[in-house]
Amino acid sequence: MVSNQILQSTIDGLKEITKTDLCVLDTDAKPLASTFEDVAQYTEAVRIFAQSPAESQVVSGCQFFKVIEEEEVAYILLAYGEGKDVYMIGKIASFQVQNLLIAYKERFDKDNFIKNLLLDNLLLVDIYNRAKKLHIDTETRRVVFIIETTRENEGADLEKIREAFSSTSKRDFITAVDEKSIVLVKELTDKEQYEDMEKVGEKILKAVDDDREAKMHIAYGTIVGDIKEVSRSYKEARMALDVGRIFFEDRNIVAYNILGIGRLIYQLPMPLCKMFINEIFGNKSPDHFDDETIATINKFFENNLNVSETSRQLYIHRNTLVYRLDKLQKGTGLDLRVFEDAITFKIAMMVVKYMKHMENMDYS
Repeated sequence: MVSNQILQSTIDGLKEITKTDLCVLDTDAKPLASTFEDVAQYTEAVRIFAQSPAESQVVSGCQFFKVIEEEEVAYILLAYGEGKDVYMIGKIASFQVQNLLIAYKERFDKDNFIKNLLLDNLLLVDIYNRAKKLHIDTETRRVVFIIETTRENEGADLEKIREAFSSTSKRDFITAVDEKSIVLVKELTDKEQYEDMEKVGEKILKAVDDDREAKMHIAYGTIVGDIKEVSRSYKEARMALDVGRIFFEDRNIVAYNILGIGRLIYQLPMPLCKMFINEIFGNKSPDHFDDETIATINKFFENNLNVSETSRQLYIHRNTLVYRLDKLQKGTGLDLRVFEDAITFKIAMMVVKYMKHMENMDYS
């Protein structure tokens, strides 16, 4: 069914043009959208009219019309006003609402197809057959974006994204696959590459992220060239979303093709992670270090193991930094000034971060 917001916008526009009041009700006489208030007086008449064989009727100076969908009554439309043109205006309005129903049904069918495609609920032969019936190109470049926000009003976000991509809405698919996520299946030209996908992500942020307290995460998969591969891009985007939460908290937009070591760690079984941490640190993991030590380590890595630059940015003497690194070496057996030890420590920190995330997921 068409949303009440769309119905209200439609009849508001028609009233502005025709100066005729209109109301759309369901078959139980519940008003869904209206330009006048005194609709209750027609409640019983609407119920009787909905069950009658008549297509239109006049009750107390108000024109009644049926809006049909697949040979069944979907809505009752009322047109109220003065002048001989009220009947014609009512017919035009009911025709407009009927066309909205057809358009939304087509979009619903496409949304349903895309959802099943993303979730791997279709056989290969069904993918191509249904795509052909829905006039969806099967051999074009596409990429899947997943948008997740902490806000509860997902419906409003969905409409904002659809509005932002309205110029390409016939080629792009925007839907919700669960309660938390909105999915954009973006059709691409031959010239569009991964650097352009960052611009798409920024466009989504600009369209939706008007609440600075609500944290938004956007992730996208790899570009695919056939419709049967869209589900793979979706799974990659889903992984990028999860990995981004763990290792890229400062980023709103994360791409699957830049996950690096994070992608590998994310796929490690928990027993193997624990074994690795115990092998490197024994009973002492990077998670047990104090804030000063962690800040020193992070800054040292940010400056590519450069002692002089790190001490300058931390506002400490070079010897103080060397002392801290020596102390860390004594406690862990790893000298961060040695590239191999630094890599081992960096990976260990990422593994600990992943383990903490998974533990929190288990408790939530």
